[in-house]
Amino acid sequence: MKMLVIGLGGVTNGGKTTLARRLEKLLPNCSIISQDDFFKPESEVAIDDHGFLQYDVLEALQMEKMVASIRSWMTHSGESASTRLLNSTHSYQKGTEGIYILIVEGFLLYNYRPLSDVWDKKYFLTIPYEECKRRRSSRIYNPPDPPGYFDGHVWPMYLKHKREMEENETDIVYLDGTKSQDDLCSRIYNDIAQEWKGTSEQSSVNHA
Repeated sequence: MKMLVIGLGGVTNGGKTTLARRLEKLLPNCSIISQDDFFKPESEVAIDDHGFLQYDVLEALQMEKMVASIRSWMTHSGESASTRLLNSTHSYQKGTEGIYILIVEGFLLYNYRPLSDVWDKKYFLTIPYEECKRRRSSRIYNPPDPPGYFDGHVWPMYLKHKREMEENETDIVYLDGTKSQDDLCSRIYNDIAQEWKGTSEQSSVNHA
């Protein structure tokens, strides 16, 4: 049996969730854990001097709980963190038996040290400032973004955490989030497929 944990990080509104869901449909025995599911209640989120809720920082997230969910998936040999397994009648390519894949998607995956040893592949989606701001303005958040929130908190925190990530992490594959979802999905799918093909070939050699 082979388990692969794939990190799909990147800027807010970079297309992480959409891409993860597309990959889930293509990859064998694939589950998703989303960092957005681990935000603390609003009452526990700090507020800065400008009155902005500090959502785009690690302290706004229940990171220990997230790590526990990932470790639980790994411990249970490919079981979904939500205890849901994919439909057993799903048809996969030959050679994918015994392959279990977890995609973890979120905006602060590579800035939390307790997660640094779990990744088999690390991807990071980027988009330019103007495109990010445009996409962000078209989405509805709860609570909604107050005026000036993107420039006063979201984008500065993204740049800060990206610099920290680049200083402390290696082997991250940067992807252009302005490319089509088809292109991005194909790139990551092919990378992961090489992983399980290599595993299958090695298993065949060992049993020859």
